[in-house]
Amino acid sequence: MSVSLLLRLLIAHLLTDFVLQPKAWVDDRKAKKIKSTSLIWHVILTTLFAYVFSGLYGCWWIPLVIFITHYIIDAVKSYLPDNIYTFLADQAMHVLVIVFIWLLAEHQWEAVRTELCNIILNDNFWIITFGYVFVTWPLGILIGIATAKWRKNLTTKKDAADELADAGKWIGICERALILTFVLTHQYTAIGFLMTAKSILRFGDKDKDAEKKTEYILVGTLFSFASSALLGVLLSLLIK
Repeated sequence: MSVSLLLRLLIAHLLTDFVLQPKAWVDDRKAKKIKSTSLIWHVILTTLFAYVFSGLYGCWWIPLVIFITHYIIDAVKSYLPDNIYTFLADQAMHVLVIVFIWLLAEHQWEAVRTELCNIILNDNFWIITFGYVFVTWPLGILIGIATAKWRKNLTTKKDAADELADAGKWIGICERALILTFVLTHQYTAIGFLMTAKSILRFGDKDKDAEKKTEYILVGTLFSFASSALLGVLLSLLIK
């Protein structure tokens, strides 16, 4: 199964959507919405790059599909709130269009269907998927319950506590996913580097509140590291 065309179209998209799109174009699109001339120029540039990178100069429908879909997706996005969710949805739509073009141009429908069936019917795929799903929110909730008594004594300011909890949630998700990845790929040295980086937080405490916060973070980190590593070992045994 050839993915050359898919990669070329993705590279063209990344170049025009991130590297070659000036901030002024983005600001103009946010301000003028569908009336933005910068939106038109961006879509034209995206279409041109996709057509050139595709190498399929006889397929006139490729630039046509790119032009129409990219314009509609970016125009709709300009009316939506500017946050991580709209950004991810926007990029997901662009990628889906590119994948559709690749499948249609390269006649890869049957090959992709076969590959997807092989993946779905593979036990190891579901074992690994379970691991990554579990280390995100479910394991985070368990760790939150286990460390609740320390979190209550952390601060008396509700806003500060909310900010810390939100930041800790995303930091915890990232570190648990990394730990699981390191264990599954047998990169145990990387776990030591990650733990060392987190332990640096112990230094520089100048007051009692900062010391409490540091100890709370380290307790949560140890829970997070230990549970993720243990899960990784168990999943590795199941995969074998």
